[in-house]
Amino acid sequence: MTQPIRQLAAALLFALAAAFAAPAQAGQEGAGLIGFKVPFADAQEGRRLFVGKGCVVCHAINGVGGKAAPPLDGDPSQRHMDVFDFAARMWRGAATMIVLQEMELGYQITMTGPELAHLTRFVTDVEEQKKFSEADIPEVIRDWMVDEVYEELDLDSMAQ
Repeated sequence: MTQPIRQLAAALLFALAAAFAAPAQAGQEGAGLIGFKVPFADAQEGRRLFVGKGCVVCHAINGVGGKAAPPLDGDPSQRHMDVFDFAARMWRGAATMIVLQEMELGYQITMTGPELAHLTRFVTDVEEQKKFSEADIPEVIRDWMVDEVYEELDLDSMAQ
């Protein structure tokens, strides 16, 4: 599918989702419900965010990146990933990610909803991932990349 067709399809999907998720008017069935905002997800922007936000310090794609966390290579047999599933995967590892971010970067990474959508699109887009290489990583970030493999941290024992 070409990029203009993808954008048109995404726009139509967004319009449909907005129409079905719009809150009902007062007095109607479903009144008080909140609609969903579906952000446009761009794999190229996700690739830029993967580096710019610092994800590459601990995660690798195509063998490029840190080794502290699981690689995020796309699965060619999985054509779609639910952004909520991706967020849930991140949530399960949140405690460890926060510790590693503070150790390696000195701060916690923050992300907006649209940024998360772009990142999700990148980690599922095998074709965009093929374009990812060492050349995408500025030297300052390359110096931060973690060569050690960390297991899930036991935060209780660390607190003692």
